[in-house]
Amino acid sequence: MNTALTRTPVVTTPAPAASYDDLVTRVLDGEFGPDPRTRRITVAFSTRQAVRHEGRSGGYRNEVLSLRLDAAVGSCAVEPGALPDAAVEDCVGADVARLLAHPLRPVRVAALDAYLMQVLPHTPAHGARPWSLPAGSSLRKSRARARAVTGLLDAPPGARVLVVGVVNSLLAALRARGMSYVPCDLKGGTTEWGETVRTDALAELERCDAVLASGMTLGNGSFEPLRDHALRHGTPLVMFAQTGSAVLPRFLGSGVSAVCAEPYPFFWLDGGPGTIHRYRDRAPGAAR
Repeated sequence: MNTALTRTPVVTTPAPAASYDDLVTRVLDGEFGPDPRTRRITVAFSTRQAVRHEGRSGGYRNEVLSLRLDAAVGSCAVEPGALPDAAVEDCVGADVARLLAHPLRPVRVAALDAYLMQVLPHTPAHGARPWSLPAGSSLRKSRARARAVTGLLDAPPGARVLVVGVVNSLLAALRARGMSYVPCDLKGGTTEWGETVRTDALAELERCDAVLASGMTLGNGSFEPLRDHALRHGTPLVMFAQTGSAVLPRFLGSGVSAVCAEPYPFFWLDGGPGTIHRYRDRAPGAAR
């Protein structure tokens, strides 16, 4: 009779990244897994969509670059029409290390996301907690995701939240919690309730108690200033991420308080049930 005990492997979560550049350097050094020079992208594609939820007065457009590395898919949203068609073809067959130095930032982010999705997938062993989205209309799923995202925000009723990357369902969820907000998006415009959308998020930071920001900030270069401010001032920073869903959890404890990660396929692609993944900073004294 074999009496040897079977031991469950212990998964060690890497230390938080000190910055985006630090994370890239550590990936290139092989700290997280296989040498990225040996990992090649097999499929590259872009997804374009226009949305106007039932009952809403306005809509929006999305365009996302996605790269497949074996079973993992990494993504980065771009402004509609900004991604050259040649960029997709340029990624196919390229190794991850080369794409991490690509001249286009969205390619670099999507490649990093694909690599980290492969080596640190969204599982409980890596700190993720699954959250189910119900089947239904685009609006029903958007509202369900908004509740999951805003539920990670550690702020009391009456707090003012800087929302970077305006999603009306998120604003509605904040209203339901009795919070005020400052909507900010590079495209400007107005919210569903006629509020002016600011275009300079960094100028609004000092008068806000917490920040709720889209992963698109990775693709447009505004993530690091937001993270640095949160780290220096102790401001709660919650990220909701289709862009860089596997990248942003690496900053928990380094300015990021929580992440709602939504890897491809995104909730708006079909009406069936789905799963997103929530992370919190579990360090002593971190927001819960």
